[in-house]
Amino acid sequence: MRFRTFTTAIGLALSLGLAGCTTTSGDTKEVADTTKVEIFSDSYGGVTDAGFALPSIPVEKLDKKYHRQIVEYKTAEKAGTIIVNTRERFLYYVLPRGKAVRYGIGVGKQGFAWEGEAYIAWKQAWPTWHPPKEMAERRPEIAKYVEKGMEPGLTNPLGARALYLFNAEGQDTLFRLHGTPEWKSIGTAASSGCIRLMNQDVIDLYNRVKPGRMAKVIVQQ
Repeated sequence: MRFRTFTTAIGLALSLGLAGCTTTSGDTKEVADTTKVEIFSDSYGGVTDAGFALPSIPVEKLDKKYHRQIVEYKTAEKAGTIIVNTRERFLYYVLPRGKAVRYGIGVGKQGFAWEGEAYIAWKQAWPTWHPPKEMAERRPEIAKYVEKGMEPGLTNPLGARALYLFNAEGQDTLFRLHGTPEWKSIGTAASSGCIRLMNQDVIDLYNRVKPGRMAKVIVQQ
């Protein structure tokens, strides 16, 4: 997926100020290994964000392991690193002192998946979606969006937020971490290569991330 380039610092600053989801206290429970996890199952209610009325998500219909939660997580990576485990369908945002925020994700279908290291070069609230030409060749009904793009909205495939991954050479990987209106796809291999989160979750992640080369992302198969 290509993206529409921000042209001014003002536009970027404006987008950073649009986040509108507040993390609530959540529930604490014991899991099998006796590690305590804090689960934010009550964070998926409806919310108005930048004028868009995001509907509530019936997360009770999703396996609870895919609900946002703070878990014990051992890694040598620094706090602020994002680690995506596509096999387990989890995204981890590393916190200090051996913890991480864990989000349920949807991943790319076989043949579209990507793995490696990158960094978040920039992020955008309510992005415009430009499908790649290769996708439009497979799905002619979206060809009109290749050039003009699909405007932000509740049905936009990028959802409420998008974080754009670049490689070490500063080149766009065309890989995104983004929201989705299709909450049923969380925990599945349903997207065309990018990592999708529930909209309420991607807003939470967006608020935590500061773009730049220190915003490291590791995608594992």
